[in-house]
Amino acid sequence: MNQLHLQDKFKQKLSPADFLQIHPPGKQMDHVTSEKDVAHTFLHRLIMLDYGARYIAVRPDSPEVTTESDNTEIDYSDLEDFLKTTADTNEKEKARVHPMDVQMAVFHCSDSFLKQMMITKLSQCQYALPLLVPDPVTEEIQFPLWTFREITKTWKVTQIKDNSKIIIKKSVPVYKAETPLVSFFRLGSLSVSKSQLMNTLINNRHDTFFHRNCPGSTKSRYLMDGVAEIAWYCPAGKPNDAFNDCIAFCNLHGDALSNKKQCDILIEKSSINVFLLASLQSNEKSGSLISSLFQSDKPLICLTVNDSCDAVKIKNGNYIMGLKDKNHSDVCEDLKMIIREVLSSLDGSSLKPSFQLETMAELSGIKVDETDPACQRGKSAAMEIIDLLKKDNMDVSKIKDEFLPCQGQLWHQWSKIHREMFQLRGNIEMEKSRKEQKLMKIRQKQCAASCSELMKLFTGSLSLMREKQTGREYFLKWTRIFVDVLSTDDLSSVFQSYDEKWSEVLALKNKRDKADLLLKTQTELKDISKKLQSVTFGLEHIFREMGQIYEAHKTTQRESRHSDWSKYPELAAQLMISGHPMELMDGDAGHVPLTWISSLLEEVIRKLGDQRVFVLSVLGLQSSGKSTMLNTMFGLQFAVSAGRCTKGAFMQLLKVSEEMKKDLKFDYVLVVDTEGLCALELEGNNLHHDNELATFVVGLGNLTLINIFGENPSEMQDILQIVVQAFVRMKGVKLSPSCVFVHQNVTDVAAAEKNMDGKRHLQEKLDQMTKLGAKEEVCDAGCFSDVIEFDVQKDVKYCAQLWEGNPPMAPPNPGYSESIQEVKNTILSKASESAGITLSQFKTKIHDLWTALLTKSFIFSFKNTLEISVYRKLEVSYGNWTWTLRSNMLTIKNQLHNRIENGKLDEVEQSYLFRETSKKYEEVRKEMTKYFEDDKDREILIQWRGRFEIKIKEFHDEQVNKVKRKLDGVIQQKKACKNLDEKKSEFENKLLQKSKELAQQLKAKDEEELQRQFNSVWSGWVTELTADIKPVEDINLEQDQLTILQELGFELPLTDESKRSGRYKKISEVGDYSGYMKTGGNLLVDSYNKYKARGAFSHEEQEQIRSLIDQAEKESRVAIKKKHVAATGYTQKCLHEMANRVTEKVQKFLLERKYTLNKEFKVDLLLYVFYRTESWILESHKKFKMSNDPITYLESKKTQFYTVFRSLCKENSSAVVLGELVCERLKVFTLEAVYNKTAIDLAGKMRCNFPAFNGTRQDLEKHVLKSLAKKEKGKKEGNFEDFITYITNPRRQTEAFIKAEVEKYIFRDQKDEAVEILKKNADDIKITVSQALFSATQKVQNQRGNTDMWLKECSNVLKDELKFDNICSENFSDIKDFHFLKEEIEKGFTSITEQMSSLSLDKLNESRQRPEEILIDQLCNCCWVTCPFCAAVCTNTMKDHNHSPDDHSTPFHRPDGIIGSHYVQTKVLSISLHPSSEKYIPYKQYKTAGPPYDTWRITPDGTKLAYWKWFVCQFQTKLENHYGFMFQGNIWKDISKEEAIKSLDEMF
Repeated sequence: MNQLHLQDKFKQKLSPADFLQIHPPGKQMDHVTSEKDVAHTFLHRLIMLDYGARYIAVRPDSPEVTTESDNTEIDYSDLEDFLKTTADTNEKEKARVHPMDVQMAVFHCSDSFLKQMMITKLSQCQYALPLLVPDPVTEEIQFPLWTFREITKTWKVTQIKDNSKIIIKKSVPVYKAETPLVSFFRLGSLSVSKSQLMNTLINNRHDTFFHRNCPGSTKSRYLMDGVAEIAWYCPAGKPNDAFNDCIAFCNLHGDALSNKKQCDILIEKSSINVFLLASLQSNEKSGSLISSLFQSDKPLICLTVNDSCDAVKIKNGNYIMGLKDKNHSDVCEDLKMIIREVLSSLDGSSLKPSFQLETMAELSGIKVDETDPACQRGKSAAMEIIDLLKKDNMDVSKIKDEFLPCQGQLWHQWSKIHREMFQLRGNIEMEKSRKEQKLMKIRQKQCAASCSELMKLFTGSLSLMREKQTGREYFLKWTRIFVDVLSTDDLSSVFQSYDEKWSEVLALKNKRDKADLLLKTQTELKDISKKLQSVTFGLEHIFREMGQIYEAHKTTQRESRHSDWSKYPELAAQLMISGHPMELMDGDAGHVPLTWISSLLEEVIRKLGDQRVFVLSVLGLQSSGKSTMLNTMFGLQFAVSAGRCTKGAFMQLLKVSEEMKKDLKFDYVLVVDTEGLCALELEGNNLHHDNELATFVVGLGNLTLINIFGENPSEMQDILQIVVQAFVRMKGVKLSPSCVFVHQNVTDVAAAEKNMDGKRHLQEKLDQMTKLGAKEEVCDAGCFSDVIEFDVQKDVKYCAQLWEGNPPMAPPNPGYSESIQEVKNTILSKASESAGITLSQFKTKIHDLWTALLTKSFIFSFKNTLEISVYRKLEVSYGNWTWTLRSNMLTIKNQLHNRIENGKLDEVEQSYLFRETSKKYEEVRKEMTKYFEDDKDREILIQWRGRFEIKIKEFHDEQVNKVKRKLDGVIQQKKACKNLDEKKSEFENKLLQKSKELAQQLKAKDEEELQRQFNSVWSGWVTELTADIKPVEDINLEQDQLTILQELGFELPLTDESKRSGRYKKISEVGDYSGYMKTGGNLLVDSYNKYKARGAFSHEEQEQIRSLIDQAEKESRVAIKKKHVAATGYTQKCLHEMANRVTEKVQKFLLERKYTLNKEFKVDLLLYVFYRTESWILESHKKFKMSNDPITYLESKKTQFYTVFRSLCKENSSAVVLGELVCERLKVFTLEAVYNKTAIDLAGKMRCNFPAFNGTRQDLEKHVLKSLAKKEKGKKEGNFEDFITYITNPRRQTEAFIKAEVEKYIFRDQKDEAVEILKKNADDIKITVSQALFSATQKVQNQRGNTDMWLKECSNVLKDELKFDNICSENFSDIKDFHFLKEEIEKGFTSITEQMSSLSLDKLNESRQRPEEILIDQLCNCCWVTCPFCAAVCTNTMKDHNHSPDDHSTPFHRPDGIIGSHYVQTKVLSISLHPSSEKYIPYKQYKTAGPPYDTWRITPDGTKLAYWKWFVCQFQTKLENHYGFMFQGNIWKDISKEEAIKSLDEMF
């Protein structure tokens, strides 16, 4: 043990988990460099079915170590040197570990499950297995019965029936096999190898028993003496079989006299005992033993080494034969004849003993491994299940119907109806509703049937053993063992019947006159196929039932007193994590239980975390050795036992070892093994099934292993056709898995020329199949490499045949193991270049692929949720990056705006803005780079990196240009006010002088009198100062609008009527524009009648008119904003130009149409455009008046000058008066600065924290729709008008939503937080002002400056933070004590800051840019293109986006009746939930219709439209009135508002 470094593992055993991991690929499998690696290498090679695992040499790789050749001549000077060298050689020989000691050391250091795996693999390698094993410490004899439980032996027996020979195939679990036992013993030390003799007897080509002449054998061995090994001879049903039935052969290693206990047990259990000894007189003890055996009735064969006599029969069953001077071959032939003769003489005799492994457990004096308490608990629990199944001697074919009712007919019916849901015809919604009801009824029936005793026992045992992994493993193993035994006999007989009937069908197909008989035979074959399905019963069916019980209860949300179904995914997840295969696709129903699989994987994620996995899919024809290859490659235990081929698709997790994690970017390999393609049982529906299965697993896999068996061209063609089409589909949906072809069972793997020719032939076939597949899938591909990255030289592997000779006695071919190792290395090499996918992404991929496969057009229907999810995350990050740039730009814009207002800036250079924003822009770019390079989904993100980097640059440049334009407008406005600005100082000087004069007259008056006196003279002062200046007049927009309409020829009564009714305000939301159709004048009557007959305007024409209105309004708003009304003032010309532009647009529109619109339409449209621009014009003119009207300006200064006047009346000093004047200015401008800053901060706070604003455009859409559903106006119908606004103009409704939410957030929900932000900004301004006062005072004192210097310095410090008008210093030139001035201002400013601490949020509306405006700019700067079918808005966060997957898209489309679409030639509104059009193009080929259809990505939406169904139901009458059409029938009445809102959460 120490030599092999296993001393720690004798108590702390090795387990399968230590070896069933992804380890580094073996470089030197034939030898190791150190003895510490021997044990692990032995096990790894054994798992890979390499029978050379026994012969592992230890050869150090160090170049310093050299070994002399055996043939090298050495000059020995004397005999003493020679003897010394020989002694050293013997010592080295002793130091080497015997190969069988390695095997037994590993056996002793393994837990029961690894022992079982090891013995199963030894059996597959046709090696003898340990039967009786002495404990190396206690010397207690152990019988490892458990290790034999998974071994099945298969052989063929020839029988005579009706004078003809028939061959019967038997397949029996080895522990149940009843066979004769022939045991071999050795007495004393002999020159002849007993084990070698037995090998020649059983299998002349293979060393079943290790012997002294095997490679690596040494004279010393420590763990094999006393071990009894057993092997079975299994005949092939051929004439040259050594024996005509199965026989067990046992070999007791060591001297039988030294291992008396084992010897006695074997003698008792054997049918024939064979003893090898020197001679019959060689030893007293051996002579005594032989003598006693001769006396017994048990047949005995004595082989004497030192005698040369021929075989002599002493008495019945007793023989003596000498071995001296005889070759093994002759001896073995004689032995075979004797054994056959003895056994035939025992046939029918009461003396004929029959050996069965299980009966060994009944012997006393030996320890059976299955007595372990955990094993017994697992066995007892499994026995309860088997006893239940065996109760009443129920036929195996009825077990599933009786005990697993949910997965039988009910599940098959559900699967069939569910498939039909994706192929609806006729009245789709009614049909869908009926099928949904049927599906629900089936689920309810499953719930009712789900409390079977079997499932209660099984899940109960799993739950009890949840925390005890060993007990759970025993329970599952025992259950599988017992269940396999239960169904094996029935399966064998059904398979035999199937083979016979299939042969009959093939024979009849060649006889044209036997058509009727062929039909009858084919029917019988189908019946046998059904029987085959019913008798196939394994552990996977119990897990399948768990899945169905879970799905049924989850769907119906029903509680069950009988089963805790909600725990099922957790139980299954524990098993999957521990390495058990889980069914992914039910092969019987041909369906994926998505709900169950999703919940199972969610539980795995909960337990492991969202680990990355590399998905390896395997495809191949039925019985092509796929599962055997995976078992050999990774040690995986897929369902290859009990005569069953893998049915469906199974997934199994395989952990990546710690040493491999440095080379691989994932934590697990997830292997998906599939039902064999072209399965005979599925004939009839196999092509569709095969294509579906292949597409599914190819889509799931990061790498697909395509297994081709043999060199049959037709079989190869079958699989290539299926596989290539699957890869063509992957190209169509932009998935790009890689592939490796494994060509198994090739006769000459080393023949390079033949392989090159084979590869060329394969390449040609692949290219040919690609062209066919591309044509069928409407995909552009001319050769296989167009579809997938494929190198025929590297990606095609040839594997030797599995068996070295003919089964059942043939061992695995060593070349097979080597070939599989090479394939494994190729897989790992390709895997090292991939990051795999996360488990959650794998879960999503399953859903996407299966949902798309259920429809007939896979490429049309496939929706890559994983890619979409990654893109949505990118959109969120993009929103954060743009907000960072925008908020930085808002701050810069605010500062520069203040500078312009303070006269410190008269030109904004674009280069300056770029410099100011460069730091933040670089930060965002670095963050972007980090995101694209470090994110776990970087492989997917790479496709969009360049585009998003360009978009961010464009956004940044756009922000710079936009701010420049706005600031240029401010500068323009400032220049326009230059005349007034120049007069301001003059006004203020004169007002100050007049205040001084009046103050001298009114000294010591009380406050009330001062106020009255000041008011009495103020108006006069203003009139006097502005006598020669023309004031800015107020405007009357309403009168101007009427005047313009009259000038355009519209009668006053027509305009008045439209104004009075207010209908023009809703012209963009009108449901039916037929009321605006002109019915007189020059319009031909027959043309009018034509339109009237078909319900006036068609839906398409309605939408064209609506688009005209929206474009006219949008263009008018853009044009008026270019006028800079705030700088230049309003003139009637603004409206004239607007009206002319709209009129021209309408005329141009009508020239291209066959109808015309009446005057009412033109009046309503012009009034609507005026209405939409009115508020902006009034606001702009107000700003113009404030900036340019001296009277308005002077009135705004009244309070300030009253303060100065009052101070003068109190005879205050100039410093006090100036201080009060400054404070009055600060009072106005600090408040303005606080509100401007607070507006930006609140917008930022909501952008980061408010759920509707901090996600993607899609998230915003969800919240808009939710708010529409929740909002009520006290009417039963709710807010129909808002819905119509949303449907016709989604952006307008979204802006309204943002305004409403901002108001609610600031003034109600988060008012306290908003007030805190306001207070903080007030405190910041206070500090800024204090710093400005200190800085100005310090500078004046240091430089002996004057009042003018003090005022300029103070203004300069505050220039970026707030507006600070110049104060004329002439009247305050006498101020000398600036420290006193500072204190006076601080004293006055303290009262201002106290008022600021209780500021009202109401004045936020007076801020330069309100929070909602900032957020609208950020959130509505996205895509607003609407679906050409149903007008649902695109939910992409970026405007001007293109290319898939950022084609225009929306999470779901809606019934097109919502936008007024109706069935052609009827007045019935449409309720279609799939895209439909008046253009006669199949909707699945909508992209072929050209723009705008080809810019959209539209996938089927299934049943996920509850929201819009609820809307139609809730507002049915309103919609009918609005559009002037009717819905047919009482539709969707059972959907509640809660369900509608819930559907939004589920969809988004």
